[in-house]
Amino acid sequence: MTDLPLLGAAMTTATLETLQDFILEENRDLEVQDFFDCDLLNGDWKSVADKTRSLLTGYTGRLGIHGPFWGLNIASPDTEMREMNKRKHLQGIEVAEYLGATQMVIHSPYSTWSYNNLDNGPKRMDYDRLLENCHDTMDDVVKRAEDCGVTMVIENIEDMDPDIRCALATSFNSSAMAVSIDTGHAHYAHGTNGAPPVDYYVRRAANQLEHIHLQDADGYADRHWAIGEGTIRWAAVFRALGEFTSNPRLILELRDKTGILPSVAYLKSLGLGR
Repeated sequence: MTDLPLLGAAMTTATLETLQDFILEENRDLEVQDFFDCDLLNGDWKSVADKTRSLLTGYTGRLGIHGPFWGLNIASPDTEMREMNKRKHLQGIEVAEYLGATQMVIHSPYSTWSYNNLDNGPKRMDYDRLLENCHDTMDDVVKRAEDCGVTMVIENIEDMDPDIRCALATSFNSSAMAVSIDTGHAHYAHGTNGAPPVDYYVRRAANQLEHIHLQDADGYADRHWAIGEGTIRWAAVFRALGEFTSNPRLILELRDKTGILPSVAYLKSLGLGR
């Protein structure tokens, strides 16, 4: 990257009211996070979406949403649960289309247990069955996303293997499936379970990486701290990002949204982002 990359942020519509100028002044990438709430999806989500759209009048940046995830697993072995998962993700795509969003974050199905057990059978039987379950859940969602111009990005949650989500995304053979990295999740997997460090996740995703959640952490828990409060090696992360051309959305996903502006200032002081 020849210029400092422009940082975006994740927030609810209520928080957007307080950070509207920050987003609109430079048309920063925005990830709206109201719509992973399944109760909202089952209710009057359009009222919230209309408020979001009104706050984004004149916005020309890249807009995304976080899709539903609470209690959902796209690789569920239960047929009825897969149907419910499909329905919830289709609801997410409906919201994205209504908002004019072009990206939706979904969660990886892979767990720490998966890492040690998916190949613990003849001919990778469990690994292939999990892929089959993912496709049974998501094939129709991917087709709907293609029709709407939405790309789903698969976020690492417990993933120990940096490559496994990339293989899952590739298996759909669709521009509507790509890869996300959450830096804090990767740092947790590294610090607690011995996975590779965060910059390795970036390099292994390469140009499949179209989205990244930037949060700092200590390698023990999913902290979502402001950048600089934890132990992630940010120079290494941004150096790895600079090796590829996919131009991922760099989304600050912090628990305390008052840390967004200080995080931007911190990364700017390091010459990494603005």
